[in-house]
Amino acid sequence: MWPAALTRLLRRRIVYIVLVVLLLIYGFGHLFDRDSFSGLHYDEYTVQRTRPLLWTQQLLAPEEQLNRTRGDPEARCRNSVQGRQWLADERGFVCRREEVLTNGCCNLELPGIGYYSCRTCNTSTHCCGVYEYCVSCCLHPGQQPLLERVLLAPNTPKYIFASVTDHFELCLVKCRTNSHSVEHENKYRDPAAKHCYGLTEAHESQRDVAPQGASRS
Repeated sequence: MWPAALTRLLRRRIVYIVLVVLLLIYGFGHLFDRDSFSGLHYDEYTVQRTRPLLWTQQLLAPEEQLNRTRGDPEARCRNSVQGRQWLADERGFVCRREEVLTNGCCNLELPGIGYYSCRTCNTSTHCCGVYEYCVSCCLHPGQQPLLERVLLAPNTPKYIFASVTDHFELCLVKCRTNSHSVEHENKYRDPAAKHCYGLTEAHESQRDVAPQGASRS
């Protein structure tokens, strides 16, 4: 009688031991995999674009942009969306939120609409005080060489820009605050110009950058 009971007890213990060992192996394996992944930086991955980025090639006069909009009643514009006061559309215009048409485009028939405007921007640091003006300034076709250098710079987080498809999307992403525009954790190098569309070298975060005269257009 007792040998059979002992055999059943041993079998149960063996099953429990096997289960515990399997759980330990799984737990340690998961822990090491996570630690090894967290030790890697996103920049260590090679990010390759699946298609070429589309740039704004033509520098059109505002009147020509207006004629194009009038000639195409189905025309719609992407814009920066988030601004409480200002919006920048994909054609390079910046206007107040109430000056945006239902198709998403700035109303060019109103006075004072900025076009590729670098207002609030410092042309030396390529940083702006207002996000929408940063986007508008960044969209100028003449900024393409600068933006290409940004994309190729070694300190540029490639994974952030891998999914952008065109000039407008690149400017939307680039003009958002990035780590290289801060001197310390919560202090901007230039508190009045924290949205940057150009190169922001890492070593600049270790020194004060005196604001220079803002360019207005």
